[in-house]
Amino acid sequence: MASTERPNWAPESIDLDRPNAARIYDYLLGGAANFAQDRVFADKLLEVMPEAGPAARLNRAFLRRAVRFCVESGIRQFIDIGSGIPTAGNVHEIAQRMDPSCRVLYVDSEPVAVTHSELMLRGNDRAGTLRADLVEPDAILRSDEALRLIDFAEPVAVLMVAVLHFIPDSSAPHAAVTEYVSTMAPGSYLVLSHGVEPPSSDRAEEVEQLYQRSANPGVRRSPDDIARFFTGLDLVEPGLVWTPQWRPELPDDVGEHPEASLVYAGVARKL
Repeated sequence: MASTERPNWAPESIDLDRPNAARIYDYLLGGAANFAQDRVFADKLLEVMPEAGPAARLNRAFLRRAVRFCVESGIRQFIDIGSGIPTAGNVHEIAQRMDPSCRVLYVDSEPVAVTHSELMLRGNDRAGTLRADLVEPDAILRSDEALRLIDFAEPVAVLMVAVLHFIPDSSAPHAAVTEYVSTMAPGSYLVLSHGVEPPSSDRAEEVEQLYQRSANPGVRRSPDDIARFFTGLDLVEPGLVWTPQWRPELPDDVGEHPEASLVYAGVARKL
């Protein structure tokens, strides 16, 4: 699709000529809510790092397992921040299949993600969507949709899956996560996944340079930096691990090289 061919679902505010993380992720997952420049970017990324495609799918599989875990642990309300463009196995689909009373608030700063979520959620009064930025907790937690859907006196699962590695330290992401955690009732869960800083190599530098030309430059963080997001929380077993290692459905799902997933994941409980 050429940049001049704006579909009717694409808000006028978006720049079709600049790749965007949510739309690139959509393409890697096999979705159709992306544009020519997103696909060009993703194809270049796959040339440099072929495991990026499987890594996206492994991250999505972690999300599904984590949501099921939360519902099994008694959680009936979810805030999915950086939810992205809807694809198969969305949070409300998983949670409400297990218990129709579950409520879900989707939050994203990308207009295409919000537009598609609104279309998907028509007629579902137990789910809603909000355009907002993760680093502005008050705008999310005090929004009308949050107040309609979420009872902060009860446990809630806050999901930040594959989003924090697009937020630079200058935007104080650790402080923002701390604010969300402080709002959560005891018994709540933080679900998080984050790309891991690759070893120093020409390939890592090439990937970084590629993302610098996108709307969402990536941020390198070490495992210790990622673990800091869980400060004050109780990590559930197996702790902070590669995505396929987090409670796999079958032992063979982990594979011989879980590090090829490129992403660490963990779930932690607020005591």
